[in-house]
Amino acid sequence: MRKGILSLTTTAAALALGLTACGGNSGQTTTSTTSASAPAAKAGKIGVILPDSKSSARWETADRKYLEEAFKAAGVEYDIQNAQNDKTAFQTIADQMVTNGATVLMIVNLDSGSGKAVIDKAKSQGVATIDYDRLTLGGGAAYYVSFDNTKVGTLQGEGLSKCLADKKVSKPIVAYLNGSPTDNNATLFKNGYDGVLKPKFDSGEYVKGPDQAVPDWDNTQAGTIFEQMLTQQPKIAGVLAANDGLGNAAITVLKKNNLNGKVPVTGQDATVQGLQNILAGDQCMTVYKAVKKEADAAAKLAVALAKGEKPTASSSVKDPETGQDVPSELMEPQAIYLDNVQDVVADGYVTKEELCTGDFAKKCTEAGIQ
Repeated sequence: MRKGILSLTTTAAALALGLTACGGNSGQTTTSTTSASAPAAKAGKIGVILPDSKSSARWETADRKYLEEAFKAAGVEYDIQNAQNDKTAFQTIADQMVTNGATVLMIVNLDSGSGKAVIDKAKSQGVATIDYDRLTLGGGAAYYVSFDNTKVGTLQGEGLSKCLADKKVSKPIVAYLNGSPTDNNATLFKNGYDGVLKPKFDSGEYVKGPDQAVPDWDNTQAGTIFEQMLTQQPKIAGVLAANDGLGNAAITVLKKNNLNGKVPVTGQDATVQGLQNILAGDQCMTVYKAVKKEADAAAKLAVALAKGEKPTASSSVKDPETGQDVPSELMEPQAIYLDNVQDVVADGYVTKEELCTGDFAKKCTEAGIQ
């Protein structure tokens, strides 16, 4: 925790219940702010920078919503913006937030280099920092809130193995569509699924196929990359796709070759699209990360910091670049297959109405979606 944050007021007083909110969706950034209408005590302002809205729908449909709900409930002033995968915009947003009074800055970095620059500058101005979802390597944020991302990858590897076993495929050729090489989470995911699949490659049970990272988690590039993979190796029998967007890109190519449903594909994020692909039989599994728990944990830390408190974290993660332990809160992920898609709906992460549209209504009924 930065010493500069200690200067914040710690006066405890009741906050007025009246809350206001405003938001916008224009240009490169998306902003939403709120504050208690008549606070008796002034807490610091919290700034949040989300990475984009293209790589995964979750950033806008889940993280923004849950963070807003938590901040409103706490009655603190906040500003949530989206950098839309623009590093220059990311830095500009951070500068504006600090200039406009943010005393806590929570970021989802686009890469560790630009993320560290933002954190360093914020810390130099006495602003407390939180890495949200992605650890900024060498960044030195005061806190890190995410999921057990190695476990996410382990669940993906186990999921693909289960789906290949169900199809009774002999010596399947497995392709990897990895996440962005600049995202430390992608490295952790790969460590997880490699831990499951590499022994199978080494023993000859599986055959290692094409293995490529997708820059910026870009789904369009993923489609091009996978099409090239399939052209070079037409007998690919399984696809370890690091998230639902990449998985859907692979499924689109498989459909063109009448291979969808025959070649198991993994995913992550339990997006509506990913869950619909599972209902259709085109995707074998996804990994559900209860984003509300992640957002609530991050918001709790941010609010405490904004009030000048020194919150404690339940665990820590070692920064591989600095060797320093970063106080952390890590949530548990869950594997989702056709038989437990209902778990995601029951948790309120997606609704039956948005999932069971059109042709998926019948499939939802067959899957027991309520």
